[in-house]
Amino acid sequence: MPLDQTPVTAQPSADSVPDAGPGTVPGTVPGPAAERHGEGAAEAWSIRTSGPWRHRDLAANGARFHITELGSGPLVLLVHGWPEYWWAWRHQLTALAAAGYRAVALDLRGIGGSDRTPRGYDPGNLALDITGVIRSLGERRAHLVGHASGGTLAWVAAVMRPSVIQSLTVVSAAHPRDLRRALLTDRKQMAAFDHVLGFQRPWIPERRLVADDAALVGRYLDEWTGPNKLDEAAVHAYRQAIQIPSTAHCSIEPYRWLLRSMARPDGIQFARRMKKPITAPTLHVQGASDPVLLPHTALGGGEYVAAPYRWRLMPGVGHFPHEEAPEEFTAELLDWVGRHKE
Repeated sequence: MPLDQTPVTAQPSADSVPDAGPGTVPGTVPGPAAERHGEGAAEAWSIRTSGPWRHRDLAANGARFHITELGSGPLVLLVHGWPEYWWAWRHQLTALAAAGYRAVALDLRGIGGSDRTPRGYDPGNLALDITGVIRSLGERRAHLVGHASGGTLAWVAAVMRPSVIQSLTVVSAAHPRDLRRALLTDRKQMAAFDHVLGFQRPWIPERRLVADDAALVGRYLDEWTGPNKLDEAAVHAYRQAIQIPSTAHCSIEPYRWLLRSMARPDGIQFARRMKKPITAPTLHVQGASDPVLLPHTALGGGEYVAAPYRWRLMPGVGHFPHEEAPEEFTAELLDWVGRHKE
């Protein structure tokens, strides 16, 4: 089904219109219904997928962010990676809420239902988006969970605002200093990041990502998973989400900063800043079969953690542990945050 090209920022906010019921937002249609009815691409699609959760818009760090929340209790903030959006955490939202947590999944700047700003895609500013959302939610601290690029930002947020992070769970993401070192010295990791190298060209990557109903995104999702492939509804959702106007451009800007800044003063200063020890208890989850972030690149993150640290390598799992093995991953997450409640 062709994507409705109405910009996401024009959709009504859950805070500005009456609530139509639990998990629904007026003016939207139910999202990926394949998990309910066994159908995929033929179903209507929306960023604001209906469900037991509630959709809201929050202001933080000079922009508007879309979140999905469910449950009450200590806050667990879930941050997606590329090419996903909040829907990546659907399994964890319900499990965390059932376990007595306030589970919130965030759409990062430039993605999903959040604002697409002309600038602000460096890791420092994106990490301040995350900590700003925690404050906008009325919370003093949060258990922070991040996957891939969201995991990189989780490392950064724990360095920049340590008092806000109660515990850290990083998924498929090396510590920024380890990633920088690997991209400068490790040919295998450089080859695994060939898509990031391709993102450095102007405009061409954006056009390729949205061409043929975002077929390239579907190919990435297939190639980056292990034996347990993502379900058809999820792949359809991520292909639709990348086609929202400006999303392809905004979503790859952080990767452009990553490589282009390596020899610049801002990139060197960032790398030095990331030497600061992380004081939050950290769970580091990695798929053993991840073809994007190689396990040996991620290994060693504990060197930067001056707190309890657990390394968890998941056999037979690729780049998306939270989706490929949701029950196993969620059990690990619940155990970790449960150990570090105040």
